[in-house]
Amino acid sequence: MTNTGYNDTAVVAQRRTKRQNSLAIIIASLVLIVGVVGYLGIRMLSNDPAVADDYEGNGIEETVLVEVAEGSSMSALGPVLEEKDVVASNQAFQTAAANNPDAASIKPGFFTLRKQQSAKSAVEALLNLENMVDLLEVQGGSTLSDVVVVGGDVRYGIYSMISQVTCAEGACVDKAELERVAATVDPAELGAPVWTHEPIRARGDDPKRIEGLIAPGQYILDPTMGAQEILTDLITRSAEEYNKTNIEQRAGTIGLSPYELLTAASLVEREAPAGEFDKVARVILNRLAEPMRLEFDSTVNYSLDDVELATTDEARNAVTPWNTYAKDGLPETPIASPSQEAIGAMENPAEGNWKFFVTVDNDGTTKFSDTFDQHLGLVQEALDNGVLDSQR
Repeated sequence: MTNTGYNDTAVVAQRRTKRQNSLAIIIASLVLIVGVVGYLGIRMLSNDPAVADDYEGNGIEETVLVEVAEGSSMSALGPVLEEKDVVASNQAFQTAAANNPDAASIKPGFFTLRKQQSAKSAVEALLNLENMVDLLEVQGGSTLSDVVVVGGDVRYGIYSMISQVTCAEGACVDKAELERVAATVDPAELGAPVWTHEPIRARGDDPKRIEGLIAPGQYILDPTMGAQEILTDLITRSAEEYNKTNIEQRAGTIGLSPYELLTAASLVEREAPAGEFDKVARVILNRLAEPMRLEFDSTVNYSLDDVELATTDEARNAVTPWNTYAKDGLPETPIASPSQEAIGAMENPAEGNWKFFVTVDNDGTTKFSDTFDQHLGLVQEALDNGVLDSQR
């Protein structure tokens, strides 16, 4: 009986010890869990970028291309930058962005950024426009091909400009490939408006056949795209801009097809000084209605290797698809990218009987006349001022 009592006491002691050990384990586990949660909470909530994983310095030599989409913000970029190894963690980047008062002014576009840089450095790099891939800027009157101005200066065309601004990560879109795509890919595949398809196809494999289909403006181009993707993107966006003017209906009211209106607008762009677009538009319509040849020097220059304001007799006599001295009606294609202002002038021309106009001085003063005799007097004024003297 004594031994039985002794054994009961030992069992009780052993059970008490086990309960104490279990309680100690539970308490230790709770302390560990609280610690982990607390650490994660600090990582998530702290404003100290050193708490989150972060690189140091301005990064390594290796770079990547990062897009900031239109309407995007710094907060949306964090996961992308972490995935591309520009920053060590999204949290560090968010903290650095929150601590930079200029972060909200980030511009849309493509940026070349170093990998493995600090979050603070990454925010600063995105605010530095020197890291942005250049925009494609198409001005009113731009042409697809390069133009050499008498004297040796080169006015780069849209094909060359696309090649220049898409140079990223050691490669550029080739100008020759852009020309090949323009000459061979069907306009429907390039996003051209339906009303341009027939005249474009009629030009065969001429790289200039899509002239005028890329509207003036500033474009963000993805340098990783190929030539066809880029041209399709530009032409599609431009078609939307042109169609916003109600070009098909407006063309009908002035007796032109939409493509003819676009072509005429390109002449306005190249011929008219600022403030006179609607008058030059009226001259074009009056001459077409007469009918009489347009005889615009800009259409002569379009097919020349080098250009100047005045043209030679030889050049004016050359028969080309564009030379309106040697052919009736409009050129077969636009001769430049017409601006919205030029298109609007053709859609809403000024009222008048003018059939002639000439720039009479080096300030760009342009005078209009109804008759040829009046025009001859103004031409003499221009000659006296040295405006129409050819240097060739």
